[in-house]
Amino acid sequence: MIRRTLAVLHARNLEFLRDRSSLGWNILLPVLLVFGLAFVFSGPDKPLYRVGVLTSGAPLDDVQHPFLDTRYVGFFYAGDEADAIWKLEHHRMDMLLDLRDPARYWINEDSPQGYIVEKLLLQSDPGGFARETVTGRRIRYVDWLLPGILAMNMMFSCLFGVGYVVVRYRKSGFLKRLRATPLLSIEFIVAQVLSRLMLIIVITSFVFLGTTTLLATPMAGSYLDLLVVAVLGAVSMIALGLLVAARVSSEELAGGILNMITWPMMLISGVWFSMEGAHPLMQRAAQALPLTRLLEAARAIMLDGATLTDVRADVAVLALMSAAFLALGAALFKWRLD
Repeated sequence: MIRRTLAVLHARNLEFLRDRSSLGWNILLPVLLVFGLAFVFSGPDKPLYRVGVLTSGAPLDDVQHPFLDTRYVGFFYAGDEADAIWKLEHHRMDMLLDLRDPARYWINEDSPQGYIVEKLLLQSDPGGFARETVTGRRIRYVDWLLPGILAMNMMFSCLFGVGYVVVRYRKSGFLKRLRATPLLSIEFIVAQVLSRLMLIIVITSFVFLGTTTLLATPMAGSYLDLLVVAVLGAVSMIALGLLVAARVSSEELAGGILNMITWPMMLISGVWFSMEGAHPLMQRAAQALPLTRLLEAARAIMLDGATLTDVRADVAVLALMSAAFLALGAALFKWRLD
C-alpha cells in the first residue's frame, strides 16, 4: 500500500513539474501579487481616511492649517461643493472640510470613518469650524456596499465558473470530440456565455431580492435598467473568462491567471471602499476594469435613480468589452491540447 501511494505521489509530482506553465505561474503569481499590492497600498503615511477640502482658490499644498498635517488622513481638493457633498453622501469621502470664511465641515453621520475623522478635527481645532451634516436622504454604508458584494460574487462566478469548465473540457478530450462536429468556436462560446449568464442572473436576482428586503436598502431607479446593466456586466466578465481559457490547457495555470485578474478588480474597483483621493494612475486603471463600470452604473441606478441614458458611458464600455472579449476568445480558441 505504501509503495503504491509513493508511486502515485512520484507520478503526480513529475506531472506538475513537467507542466512548465503551471509551475512558472505558481512561482510568478505570488510575486506579482506582492509587488502589485505593495504599489497600491504601501508608501509613507498611507492614508486611512479621505477628506475633501474646499479652498478659496489657493492650491491645497499652500493652505496652512494644523489639521492638514494629521498623519494617515489623505486630503485632496474637493472641487465643486455640491458635487463634494454628493460624494460624502455616497461614502466616497469621510469628511468635507471648507477652509473658506466661514470655516465649516460636513460629515455623514452614518459613516464610522467620518466619526473618527471628526474627533481628530475637533482635537486639532476645537472651536474653529461649524458643524454640518449632509442634507436629504443619507446613504448608509450597507446601501453603498450591497452592489459591490453582489457584483463581486458575479465576477467570481463568471470568471472561475467558465474558465475552469472550458479547460476541463479541453483536458478530458471533450472539446476534441466536439471539433469533429460542424460546431464553430463562436457557437460554442456563445452557448457557454448564455448558459452561465442565465444561471448568474437567476441566482443574483434571488440574492438581491432577499438582501434588499431584509436590509431595506433603497432602489431609486428602474429594475429593468439595473437588469440591463447586470446582464452587460456579466457577459463582459464571462467573455473575459472564456478569453483566458481560450488556449490554456492546465487548470492550475487557468486558476493563476484568473486570480491575477480578480484580485485587482476586487481591490481597486470600489467593492469595499471608494477610490476617491487615490493616485490618478490607480483611478484610471480602475476605469479600465469591467467590475468598476458595472459597479458605477449599478450604484447610480440603485442609489440615485439614474437611467440608462445617465450611465450610457458605462453601458457603452461594458458592451465594447463584451464584444472585444468574445471576438478575441473566438479567434484564439483552441479545441484540443497541443
